[in-house]
Amino acid sequence: MKQTLLNERYPLFVLKLDRNETRFNSIDEICDYFRGCIEAHRCAHFISIFDHYAHTCALPDGHMASEIRAAKNVLFCFGLALPSPEILGLRPRSIGVAELDEQFVISFMETPMPVANAAMEDWALELRQNDAEPQQA
Repeated sequence: MKQTLLNERYPLFVLKLDRNETRFNSIDEICDYFRGCIEAHRCAHFISIFDHYAHTCALPDGHMASEIRAAKNVLFCFGLALPSPEILGLRPRSIGVAELDEQFVISFMETPMPVANAAMEDWALELRQNDAEPQQA
């Protein structure tokens, strides 16, 4: 997993998986896996799966990179505390899943909450295992 700055501003975690590195065969299987991880976590709450590909392609001026075959966001919240109203601007969280011909690309923004970063990174890295199951936390 690589930690980087996107557009020199956004702290992003990115994992690129070749298809032969994971037991998952489709974007939907990966999104279902993340949903299971979220639902199994003691502090996370699953919200929805957003089909970003369908949305963007349906826009009159929408543009999708030619290598992307599917793109979805798994939306959820870790909401352990709400110390100020401004924190709402950082929530909910999203894990992006893109399907390309030969690989999957998983990405999410760094949070100000280390426990959330650790959980999302663990979930993503477990995609490499053949027996990936949601982890309790």
